[in-house]
Amino acid sequence: MSYLGIDLGTSEVKLVLTDDDSRVIATTGARLRVDNPHPLWSEQAPQSWWNATQDAIAALRAEAPRAFSALRGIGISGQMHGATLLDRNGNVLRPAILWNDMRAHAECVELEALVPDAALITGNRAMPGFTAPKLLWLSKYEPAVYRAIDKVLLPKDYLGWKLTGEFVSEMSDAAGTLWLDVARRDWSERMLAATGLDRSHMPRLVEGSAVAGPLREELRREWGIDGPVVVAGGAGDNAASAVGIGVIQAGDAFLSLGSSGVLFAATARHAPNPQQGVHAFCHCLPGQWHQMSVILSAAASLHWLSGMVGREVAELVAGAEHLSATQQAQAPIFLPYLNGERTPHNDASAKGVLFGMTPAHDAAHLAYAVMEGVAFAMADGYAALQSAGTVLQSAALVGGGSRSAFWGELCATALGIPLRRHAGAEVGAALGAARLGRLASTGECAGQVCVAPPVLESFVPQAVYAERIMQRKHQYRRLYSALAPEFSAFTTLHVTRG
Repeated sequence: MSYLGIDLGTSEVKLVLTDDDSRVIATTGARLRVDNPHPLWSEQAPQSWWNATQDAIAALRAEAPRAFSALRGIGISGQMHGATLLDRNGNVLRPAILWNDMRAHAECVELEALVPDAALITGNRAMPGFTAPKLLWLSKYEPAVYRAIDKVLLPKDYLGWKLTGEFVSEMSDAAGTLWLDVARRDWSERMLAATGLDRSHMPRLVEGSAVAGPLREELRREWGIDGPVVVAGGAGDNAASAVGIGVIQAGDAFLSLGSSGVLFAATARHAPNPQQGVHAFCHCLPGQWHQMSVILSAAASLHWLSGMVGREVAELVAGAEHLSATQQAQAPIFLPYLNGERTPHNDASAKGVLFGMTPAHDAAHLAYAVMEGVAFAMADGYAALQSAGTVLQSAALVGGGSRSAFWGELCATALGIPLRRHAGAEVGAALGAARLGRLASTGECAGQVCVAPPVLESFVPQAVYAERIMQRKHQYRRLYSALAPEFSAFTTLHVTRG
């Protein structure tokens, strides 16, 4: 038997096919494009997700035809928070508004005024990236679209609908909408009503390891699968990464250097800290929750720099690694807020900053500054988790950025905890999704299936330059405090003048 994991990212749909022992048989992917039609906006066409998924499945079938024909379970993970809107005929009403779209910042204030105890219900502060504020924005600025809404789906749940014909979501992704009562693991009528919606607009909720529905028969035949296939509830991308890396028990954690940056800590109870922008969400496994700090531009910051200076990311990373300690100390300070900031400041107006530039700086200095700035932002996130009572002994390192041992060591030093890179870390979410598909198909115990892959290398805090890192981290924090009022003024002027 085989199991398929589909990870709908922001820049790529990634597929992993695994066997009965969660060993990877084949992987493939298809690229996606993000549209930014206005400042602060970030959108994608939902049909492009399905097209990319079909292209990737065709490639996977060609690579491993016999294994694919033995498929029995599918799990889906995906970028969280995106507002995917369908009318009563199943037509997409507009491009999906994505997780890193910042247009609904004013609506966050409005939503918290409408439901003063919203943070007690949802466990989270209202942030522009979440789904509910986007619907308030639509009600004001696109009222015809808003009135035509029959279903609001999250991105991965749109793929689930395409696969099964059923509207289903699960707890980890639903927790990022601001419509879920996170402690009760159910939709909140009060939060829905605050955005003019009710349960009829929402998909049915299941646990991530439960069956959402069977694969549509026409797809099963078209793809040459020789038996019935179930589709699992799945997970938001970070919860799926946790399952893929074995982070399922309280005290387990991972740090992800993907397009965004995430520090994810599994908890046995709902443990919010909304004042510092900590996300307190459901895990994708029954009876489990997690805390999460998030920055919106982690590896995305390196890709931005790559485009700016015309160098490949790998070349930039290599240049940063070869700087001497003195050269690193003389590099600019980078604030990685290219798409605003979540944890701990919840500041949609925050901007990316390179501070301290001189003619002596080159691309290697800038690459080091970017990697260090992301590490500092992740350290700020860990401080926020600590304020909520979470103390970590170590964490797994996942995401595309985990391929850089230098960056891993930098993050370990900035956070003050050891990090581990596991086999398959770069495809963690897709692997986790495949494991959820397996659990839905077989009914096995999660503890037997969701184990940590082998450790490939470890990164420990480096005492030899910890003092320098600490000094630069303090400067990084002072820069944000000094610039925060200017960020707000700049954003107001920029939006007002179009």
